[in-house]
Amino acid sequence: MSEDDDVTSNRAVQQMEERIRELARQLGRKTLEVEILKEALDKTRLKKTDGLAQSLPKDGSR
Repeated sequence: MSEDDDVTSNRAVQQMEERIRELARQLGRKTLEVEILKEALDKTRLKKTDGLAQSLPKDGSR
């Protein structure tokens, strides 16, 4: 392998490592977004069930 090939392969490895770091950052961001959206959905569902329970008469009749 020549010195030029070494430089080229080192550059390719560096580019791939940078791409991996960028994808890992994006994955972290998306994971955080999913967690935030799950919490928001849970809170929305809880509010809906609380609102429904409060709107029903105490004796259970409609």
